[in-house]
Amino acid sequence: MRIVVYDCVTGDELTEKYGRTGPLVIRWIENDLPEANFSWVHVAGNATLPEPDAADGIIISGSEKGVYDDTEWMQPLRDNLQKMRAAGVPMFGICFGHQIMADVFGGRAEKSDKGFVTGSREFNDRGMNINAFLAHQDQVHEVPPGAQVIASAEHCPVAALSYDFPALSVQFHPEYNRQFATDLIDLFGAELMTEDQLQSARDSLSADVEHDLWRADVAEFFRKYNQ
Repeated sequence: MRIVVYDCVTGDELTEKYGRTGPLVIRWIENDLPEANFSWVHVAGNATLPEPDAADGIIISGSEKGVYDDTEWMQPLRDNLQKMRAAGVPMFGICFGHQIMADVFGGRAEKSDKGFVTGSREFNDRGMNINAFLAHQDQVHEVPPGAQVIASAEHCPVAALSYDFPALSVQFHPEYNRQFATDLIDLFGAELMTEDQLQSARDSLSADVEHDLWRADVAEFFRKYNQ
């Protein structure tokens, strides 16, 4: 099983400390999917994207960009996702990945009036209350045809989507850990939030977030479509 991670982060102080996002996502999932061969491509670095016959699954990462940004790599990514869908290649999106999938497949993602949200927040995820790390100022505002909302919250009504083809996506970041979330707040919070919002984000990090959040689910998702 060949799983390709699409790294959509251009690069910042967090990637300088933790390394590229592609390997970070691989480290999050690989222990639950030991039979897979993982690789990654730097989409935001204009890397050539794989053809459908070169991947048995793809994971689209978060990004500091929005789906509405005019970047050199955005349209090739859109075209590739349509190609992967047509070929039945299973895909999983995280944050920006969640948004670009929704936008490409007939929904709509845009900047939210709730502003930049980070730290950890509670979601209703398939009937269970969970806490998850997050970092976003955009959200999915219109659900694509054939997609079902499977996680939500007052602050994020479309927090996860399951499609009527092999695709899943989440607005939150299951690959983050507490230290990464803390560093993100310290590096970018003051620029994007008020002092009260910043303190609230820091306080939220005391919540109990499962270290393997969604990991087994995503592994089983790829396994289901590669039997």
